[in-house]
Amino acid sequence: MTQTTNESNQKLIDLANTVRKNVYAPYSNYPVGAALRAKSGAVYTGVNIENAAYPVSMCAERVALFKAVSEGEREFDVISVVTDNGGSPCGACRQVLSEFGLDMIVLIADKDGNLIEETTLHDLLPRAFGPQHLE
Repeated sequence: MTQTTNESNQKLIDLANTVRKNVYAPYSNYPVGAALRAKSGAVYTGVNIENAAYPVSMCAERVALFKAVSEGEREFDVISVVTDNGGSPCGACRQVLSEFGLDMIVLIADKDGNLIEETTLHDLLPRAFGPQHLE
């Protein structure tokens, strides 16, 4: 398992900020980049991808997660999310990420790479709906 440090956190923030150049956001003009680190140490990135039919657009956080899961990852320790103004992950992303652990650290940063907030998924999504509710 990779340890989370200020230096490793900043690297994730910088990576998420770098991939923001690849967004496809012609409607919102709100570029979002994400970098998700698996407990294996592998890092997966994602950007928001919009569509003229808005509901089928995809957030950066879910793109990164889906890439990771499609490569066999199932355990994650930290995700960085970078927007122009340090916006927080949306509710849908919080819910999807929660499937893989509420103890995940969430780093929220702005376009200059400044850490705005370090929190956990549990704090962002209290009383999350999970597999235990399906029993």
